[in-house]
Amino acid sequence: MKNIDPASLKVTSPINLKSLSAKLDLQASEKEIKSELKKIRKELGEWQDILYAHGKYAILVCLQGMDTSGKDSLIREVFKGFNSRGVVVHSFKTPTSLEHKHDYLWRHYLALPSRGKFGIFNRTHYENVLVTRVHPEYILSENLPHINKVEDIDQQFWDKRFEEIINFEDHLAANGTIIFKFFLNLSKEEQKERLLRRLDKPGKNWKFSPGDLKERKLWNKYQEYYEDAINRTSTEKSPWYVIPADDKATARYLVAKALHDVLLKYDDVQEPQLPPDIHKNINEYREQLKNEK
Repeated sequence: MKNIDPASLKVTSPINLKSLSAKLDLQASEKEIKSELKKIRKELGEWQDILYAHGKYAILVCLQGMDTSGKDSLIREVFKGFNSRGVVVHSFKTPTSLEHKHDYLWRHYLALPSRGKFGIFNRTHYENVLVTRVHPEYILSENLPHINKVEDIDQQFWDKRFEEIINFEDHLAANGTIIFKFFLNLSKEEQKERLLRRLDKPGKNWKFSPGDLKERKLWNKYQEYYEDAINRTSTEKSPWYVIPADDKATARYLVAKALHDVLLKYDDVQEPQLPPDIHKNINEYREQLKNEK
């Protein structure tokens, strides 16, 4: 199997999405890729147990991608081996009326992982500079001062919003949250095949919405705004990874390996030691248990 360094997928300079392939050949069968994922998943799960006991870091994993890019199944497969109490998944849909009564980051603050846990954002705070740029009329639902019509939403508005998102992530990182942002780079051709499978297989029909076809017609706009968001907000403390996603097994492996390669370098994450006064009496406690009647 080809050795891939996920760091090569990290955005450290401006990218052009059109020039990035949605496919990556690992020179391995699907069975071999799944076997490697299983090994990495086991090590990550064991590390997460230590993280939970250590209690000084939180991990935030952000997943973005076009419809059918495989976010749901990736979450299922990558985090399958984790202790369920240490992982919390949030899927962000259209904001509710209550959420619209607050600023756009409010609901994301509420969903952040506590120290010792992984938080998975299935769609993220970036929807506020992606879908809203494709459909700027959605901003009007936020009831913002001085924004009364679409024409009021200018470039300065978006520049400010990007600045707020960077500040949000910088604040999290400074307070112990390790952030990963993954863009699942799906080709338009592969999306078409996946949508057709949803229509052709009765067990997949429920996943299909006519709205998927409406949004597909806006593919180029989405790609433009994804590229802009990634280039503006990939930072050292909060990097983006562009993951080739036409093959689901490959995408899952790459995300898991990126997490593994970075997180296991945090050698300060260790199981806490017992207080000396308890540790010195371990043998006594052991005898008490053995001699119970």
